[in-house]
Amino acid sequence: MIVGLKGVVLYKEPNVIHLEVRGVVYEVFISLQSFASLGSGEIYLHTSHIIREDANLLYGFLEIAEKRMFERLIKISGVGPKVAMAICSTHTPSKFATIINNKDVKGVQQVPGVGPKSAGRILVELSGFDTELIATPNSEQSLAYNQAAEALEALGFKKEKISKALSECSGDDTAALVKGALKLLQTL
Repeated sequence: MIVGLKGVVLYKEPNVIHLEVRGVVYEVFISLQSFASLGSGEIYLHTSHIIREDANLLYGFLEIAEKRMFERLIKISGVGPKVAMAICSTHTPSKFATIINNKDVKGVQQVPGVGPKSAGRILVELSGFDTELIATPNSEQSLAYNQAAEALEALGFKKEKISKALSECSGDDTAALVKGALKLLQTL
């Protein structure tokens, strides 16, 4: 399984690049978000390697959150890599987290190829995923966010209300986030 590539871009189009890694050139499918952020010189892509009967496909992402979003989307019945890449191209991970949190069917339907039934199914399947999507693995702030979410869940609050309250809170440590969220949860 190929989980990352570091190399130089030889060729690029809005949805695909050719990346040279130590003499080997890989074709990697990318989202429009990643394409817009591509720089010159050496780059690192987080990749998702999909092996099918008729093809070996690599999907690349500059941000780990976008990769996490893609991999979660392709687990949903009826959502394949093409639709998942269309969603990644249309929405940034933070914007998509807001769409999930608000259960915004029209926001999901902005993606080409996603109708009302698919949009509804995607929102149902991804319920609660917005908190995971916002968090980045090595960030102290995201660690505090995750700990605060777990603490509030242990107190009996629902994930949807927790994510809504925490998205409105500001703070870098767990205690400040929990305190702010508790104040907001009393009004929700």
